[in-house]
Amino acid sequence: MKSASSILSLAIIAGLSQSAYAADVKAANASKGEILVLLSSENVMQLADGKTEPTGYYLNEFGVPAKALVDAGYKLVLATPKGNAPSVDKKSVIPQYFDGGESQMRDIQTFVTSIEGIDDTLSLSEVIGQGLEEFEGVFIPGGHAPLIDLANNPQVGEILSHFHSEGKPTAAICHGPIALLSGQSNPQAFELALKSGEQASSESWIYDGYKMTIFSTPEEAYFESTLNDATLLYYPADAMAQAGGKMEFKEMWAPNVVVDRELITGQNPFSDELLAEKLLQQLNSQSN
Repeated sequence: MKSASSILSLAIIAGLSQSAYAADVKAANASKGEILVLLSSENVMQLADGKTEPTGYYLNEFGVPAKALVDAGYKLVLATPKGNAPSVDKKSVIPQYFDGGESQMRDIQTFVTSIEGIDDTLSLSEVIGQGLEEFEGVFIPGGHAPLIDLANNPQVGEILSHFHSEGKPTAAICHGPIALLSGQSNPQAFELALKSGEQASSESWIYDGYKMTIFSTPEEAYFESTLNDATLLYYPADAMAQAGGKMEFKEMWAPNVVVDRELITGQNPFSDELLAEKLLQQLNSQSN
């Protein structure tokens, strides 16, 4: 028969073990922090000669990095200029952007629809009003929609300036990097010059001289070939170079991610997994 002291000791050890287990579970379930995701409010893009084209975010460009962040323990906070539900570009809902896997595409669709706030995002004003200090980083998915309301937006510039000054990870993929143009003193004037076919000159651009990438001109020309003789108002790669970006590209559709200081940019839809990997590396090194 065990002595009373032995039984007491075992009870204490069991209690400590349960407490330690509970602490481990709590730590495992705790969020590593919040990531701000900037998405467009728009779903119709103006083209040259008054033509238009349906647009939105690309499913894989949003969903694949977003899921990687959530799986790694981060919480996503979604924001758009208007605080509305962002639209998916229907052209992106095809298996070819998921290594040809229909099931993987459906899994990402299901994940995206489950993200808190996907049907009612915060507005940029709300995000700024609540304070940006809580966020560990910012992520900007692609699709052509950011050209409409993220590339010319002083509030986007205010948000990006915070992450830039704090040196916090700033990731953007495909057309998402066009939003970086808002990080200058007069992004609307810069955009107007681009649309007028003039040589645009940035003023106090926070990313001047950074190495970066974006959807390349050959890739954009291929996209234009699908528009029934319509053309874009300007090429994003040219815009970034005119602003002062040191552009780096690989061949069409090859995964390509460029990292310079806090900035992480991906060239095209097929850079989704690599961009997620580089973003998580920066976030993890920041927390260590």
